[in-house]
Amino acid sequence: MAFPPSEEYEISLRVGDPDEVRLLRGDLTKYPADAIVNAANSNLLPGGGVCGAIHLKGGPEIARECERLLRNNGPVPPGKAVATTAGALQAKHVIHAVGPVWKGGSHGEAKLLASAYRESMRVADDLGLYSIAFPAISTGIFGYPLEAAADIAVGTVAEALKSARHLVFAVIILFDKAALDVFAKAALKLVHTHKSEYSLLIGIFNA
Repeated sequence: MAFPPSEEYEISLRVGDPDEVRLLRGDLTKYPADAIVNAANSNLLPGGGVCGAIHLKGGPEIARECERLLRNNGPVPPGKAVATTAGALQAKHVIHAVGPVWKGGSHGEAKLLASAYRESMRVADDLGLYSIAFPAISTGIFGYPLEAAADIAVGTVAEALKSARHLVFAVIILFDKAALDVFAKAALKLVHTHKSEYSLLIGIFNA
């Protein structure tokens, strides 16, 4: 299956009825999910990229809750996630997921990255939320190779959605079309490998 070379598009990976994982290009901070996921560092400090945008647009209330969590519980280890308010964002919560720093692939990075997605889903489900929006965790300054990260992200989120009690919709929002193409190929690979469990649709729309 070829993906559109120039048009804007999105992928719908059907996990069940009504469970769905969607892939699209856009601005995570503007997405109206119950929770958006911040690609955080262990000390929950405002940084650059997605993390910086979430803190900037959500306002200081997010940072205050992060500081309180850090004082009470200490740093968040890679593979774990915690929730705070979403401040001025449309979401109800921000879930701060700490992914691994890429060190060549032989230091348990894959397991930790899968755990960061899985733990984010667990936290959202425990809060009774119905929808969650992710960035491509660890693929920015943490250096995780995009193709390897895409396979883990799509597979882990789809599998976690099957067993969720409340969550029925997860979306992974990519920064540009090149990244969307990589994640779309990961979704297609998952469907080909597990034909009886998933189906895939492509929606095309004008930018």
